[in-house]
Amino acid sequence: MSVLDDISKAGMAEFQEKLRLQHEASMHKELEKLLTTAKGAEQEISKKDFEGFKNLFHRFLQVKGPSVKWDKIHKPPEDLIHPYDKIKAQALPDSVAASLNKLVVVKLNGGLGTSMGCKGPKSVISVRNENTFLDLTVHQIEHLNKTFNVDVPLVLMNSFNTDEDTKKILQKYTHHRVHIHTFNQSRYPRINKESLLPVAKDLGMHGDHADAWYPPGHGDIYASFYNSGLLDQLIAAGKEYIFVSNIDNLGATVDLFILNHLMTQPKDKRCEFIMEVTDKTRADVKGGTLIQYDDKLRLLEIAQVPKAHVDEFKSVTKFKIFNTNNLWISLAAIKRLHEQNTMDMEIIVNPKTLDGGLNVIQLETAVGAAIKAFDNALGVNVPRSRFLPVKTSSDLLLVMSNLYSLDAGSLTMSKKREFPSTPHVKLGSSFTKVHDFLMRFESIPDMLELDHLTVSGDVTFGKNVSLKGTVIIIANHGDRIDIPAGAVLENKIVSGNLRILDH
Repeated sequence: MSVLDDISKAGMAEFQEKLRLQHEASMHKELEKLLTTAKGAEQEISKKDFEGFKNLFHRFLQVKGPSVKWDKIHKPPEDLIHPYDKIKAQALPDSVAASLNKLVVVKLNGGLGTSMGCKGPKSVISVRNENTFLDLTVHQIEHLNKTFNVDVPLVLMNSFNTDEDTKKILQKYTHHRVHIHTFNQSRYPRINKESLLPVAKDLGMHGDHADAWYPPGHGDIYASFYNSGLLDQLIAAGKEYIFVSNIDNLGATVDLFILNHLMTQPKDKRCEFIMEVTDKTRADVKGGTLIQYDDKLRLLEIAQVPKAHVDEFKSVTKFKIFNTNNLWISLAAIKRLHEQNTMDMEIIVNPKTLDGGLNVIQLETAVGAAIKAFDNALGVNVPRSRFLPVKTSSDLLLVMSNLYSLDAGSLTMSKKREFPSTPHVKLGSSFTKVHDFLMRFESIPDMLELDHLTVSGDVTFGKNVSLKGTVIIIANHGDRIDIPAGAVLENKIVSGNLRILDH
């Protein structure tokens, strides 16, 4: 390499650093301008939010290339991924109530139900016997509190999208035996992709300003929990761990065996973080996985994988487990790491196009990515039943069916089903919105013996239909298929036009 090359490289680095500093200075100036458009409490909250955003933006400008070197990735050692069966084999001690009194359940409640055609928070969609996600969560924790005579509080991390509606709904749980707290995720400004400046012109949230802001992913839980004052309040009340999960994961209930495992680790190896993982299937190939990296457990997401290795990442043979986002985390450790500013979660750059066609980016982080910062972190390989997310109407059909029974807010696979796995269900676009989905079923079919269901086009189901084996129903464009009441479809393909008309 010539001296000229060295000089030009140094010059380029200097130029890039100058550009980075300019971008950062311009961003800070715009944020200060935005703060002048509010007063009082709103200004104070936004100030705290903006501190977190500045830190994230600073790190975003520093990023050079992939955050992982592929040749440094190793499978996690066996002693760091504990099999659930072994944990369950340990008898529960009499002191399980004492452990529960040190626990807080946190549900990530920032999402809207828009992808399922619903207005308002996703957590208020009815999923089973008129019970919403939130109802089921409250029933589960109330049952724990009554059974063991303990006080496990429920904390909801809301976003600015869900906070107001959620608080109205919470009034109905006033007489339930569960203390409910809420705090808000931060509110960050979306960034113009070209100028790298905020899209927002003031701190307003309505009308034209609604899409200028976003909640920055669930990795924001650490900062916003700390800033809310609730973290210190819970530590002062003697709480030691939080169990965090997505509110739409109906399998994420408090597991006494994992809690006991967490509480009984040796004093010198006190575990600060447990991530529940489960075996990957072909449906989960994009899910984040646990790896060993620089002698630490680390979460590897598909967005961090260099393009040349994406197929390898998706391989079920090399990366056999994925993150369920059910996490058990030490409150004292969250406080320590936040105050030391040593979380260092990888930044997820999420590109979006706003309604007017403007290209923006939003900077996000994932809660599980902080695992590498915690001491003595572990993975626990749990049964698939602890991962039961409801993201689509296809998932909704499964949890509403007789495949599951409901007991004290918890769903369990029916003992009448011979195989432990859930059927693969794929409903077409006519079923996407919950309202349309419900209109197409006079009653939810019997699915105890179903393996696979695909439905496409204008299809309706009468009462007491039974589906077994592999069933494929396809109504072509302009056709309609009405599955008659009482029909039993076993290993059938139904296509064309089938209408049962009253006469």
